[in-house]
Amino acid sequence: MKYLAPLLVAFALLSEAQAQDVKRNIPYADPAHERQVLDIYSPPGAKNLPVVFWIHGGGWQAGDKTSVQLKPQVFVEKGFVFVSTNYRLLPSVEMESIIRDVAKSLGWVHKHIAEHGGDPNRILVMGHSAGAQLAALVCTDDRSLKAEGVPFNVLKGCVPVDGDTYDVPAIIETAETRRRVHGQPQAKVGHREKFGNDPKKHIDFSAVTHVAKGKNIPPFLILHVADHPDNAAQAQRLGAVLKGAGIPVTVFGAKETNHTRINAELGLPDDPPTKALFEFVGEALKK
Repeated sequence: MKYLAPLLVAFALLSEAQAQDVKRNIPYADPAHERQVLDIYSPPGAKNLPVVFWIHGGGWQAGDKTSVQLKPQVFVEKGFVFVSTNYRLLPSVEMESIIRDVAKSLGWVHKHIAEHGGDPNRILVMGHSAGAQLAALVCTDDRSLKAEGVPFNVLKGCVPVDGDTYDVPAIIETAETRRRVHGQPQAKVGHREKFGNDPKKHIDFSAVTHVAKGKNIPPFLILHVADHPDNAAQAQRLGAVLKGAGIPVTVFGAKETNHTRINAELGLPDDPPTKALFEFVGEALKK
């Protein structure tokens, strides 16, 4: 019964979906792979509204842009344009191509979102799980966005949600040590393999590697499940590196939730991570 009220709210919000304009499967590459597409949700008559750019999770090998739960409706009702992007997946492509896809998609948004009522100079980048790693990386490593003509100063905030790979070498060592000391076999396709099985790539694909002063890195809100040791440690690690570089950062540990729920319940009234999210967004857009 404790979940009934949130579910009723969710159904109520979803029933109001007619209050938004939705354009689906817009290609952001030319020629475009079938996964190089994005969806745009906007209020009717939208003009010059801030933009949320959402990156789905799925371990870099699954997931879809349509898995956004309440987020489009909630953001649209608050006066945002919401963009959800797909990208190519492992093992069909390597991690470099996934990162380039996300950057290319964000580049398309920067160039074209005004045509859909969004402000190309006020973009907030967010993502869950694998999408959290990708969000944090493109908001700290400016090389991929520079290649797409996106300056960091248009990024007003970054919200990675319960990622475990802001420091890839650390999560590899943690996971493999845990398995080794407990006499368990190593994962056949773990983070080591997904990120290229090359220590240099592991470092390069870590957001913590690229944090530095003077790059216009946007403020961060790092949401994580409080009692998940790996994700909490990674959130604190990224937060400490950002703070050390003088970049505004809030690390918020959500209690009584899990990896799936923290994402699915974003947007629900009285949800603590949601409250933290909109407090952060409000402050970020003042600057």
